[in-house]
Amino acid sequence: MTAPRRVVVVGNGIAGLTASDSLRAAGFDGELTVVGDERHTPYSRPALSKAALLDLGEEMSSHHLPEPTHGATEILGVGASRLEAARKAVVLDDGTDLPYDSVVIATGSRARRLGSDGAGAHELTLRSLDDALELRRRIATRPSVVVVGGGALGMEIASGCLAAGCEVTLATPDRPLVHQLGPYLSEVFAAAAVGRGLTIAPFQAVDVRDAGGHPAVVLADGSLLEAELVVTAIGDVPNLEWLATSGLLTDGRLEVDTRGRVRPDVVAAGDVATFATARGPRRVPLWTSAIEQSKIAALALVHGDDAPELNFQQYFWTEQFGLNLKACGFLPLAGTPELVDGDPYDGAALLRWAQEDGSGTAVAINYRIPVPKLRRLSAAAPAVAASAA
Repeated sequence: MTAPRRVVVVGNGIAGLTASDSLRAAGFDGELTVVGDERHTPYSRPALSKAALLDLGEEMSSHHLPEPTHGATEILGVGASRLEAARKAVVLDDGTDLPYDSVVIATGSRARRLGSDGAGAHELTLRSLDDALELRRRIATRPSVVVVGGGALGMEIASGCLAAGCEVTLATPDRPLVHQLGPYLSEVFAAAAVGRGLTIAPFQAVDVRDAGGHPAVVLADGSLLEAELVVTAIGDVPNLEWLATSGLLTDGRLEVDTRGRVRPDVVAAGDVATFATARGPRRVPLWTSAIEQSKIAALALVHGDDAPELNFQQYFWTEQFGLNLKACGFLPLAGTPELVDGDPYDGAALLRWAQEDGSGTAVAINYRIPVPKLRRLSAAAPAVAASAA
């Protein structure tokens, strides 16, 4: 294949940043342009719902990443309106036309909203740095808070608001984290959350609206759950609209091959991309997933079929209610784990689940273990796992 001389990276999050750095590391010395709809330089998105909510000093800093070194031309504060694959050009919202030899699609995803008012005036979401700054500003006065959504993000937000001194209610129809982690770990985290003062309301939220000057969550039975602040965390939506006329979508998805390619001159990575996993094609909107995908996609642009294929092993972590969890392997988890060391209800534990396909998932809760060792533990046979710890 002919190596590209002009690459446009659409998206300036961790996927776009990693792809740009990886292109340079692979020897690409041509013209590199990065487009980002936020005005901020890249930052750690996971930190926004973890350390950043607790970082209540005058200036938030826990989200900072090192300054980019890829030397690209950066166009920030402007989104992409469409991709014209036939003439190899990205058209920006301000009308700017960016021709390319190859393009990296890394436009990520946005928060799904619950409110039906269109503008979302009565709910906050936490996706961007600006969202985090606004949430920090609002919780500084210690309002009563309703968080909608019992996934990892909702629980992290609830934990941060509690730590800031707010009275917090979590509205979720199912047990917190059960769909992300499974019933065993859900019970561990729910117990820790309730022990720290979280109120769990087992209700299905259907809307957010104004209730006489303050927000209220509308429940499925028509009743209201009122608070001074409502934050919703009910999932994400991939940013694909700008690709609607590109001819690159398959049944509304941006599907990539094992090297991140949509076609030879177009690669995609991060929350926007659907790729093959051991359990079928799916998006995996995790920080480490975006990084791994982006490295492979960048190499595919430079080396084509000689580039390595993605060998994805899921890694997930969360910090909430005094618990720090790291997990390597497929989630959610069914059944009771092998207890390798410790006790999850007594401060720290190292756990392992065996999967039906012969793989495993290793989980550390407040347990000091390097991630490479945790990965090895997830892959080990049960008998080996205990000695490996």
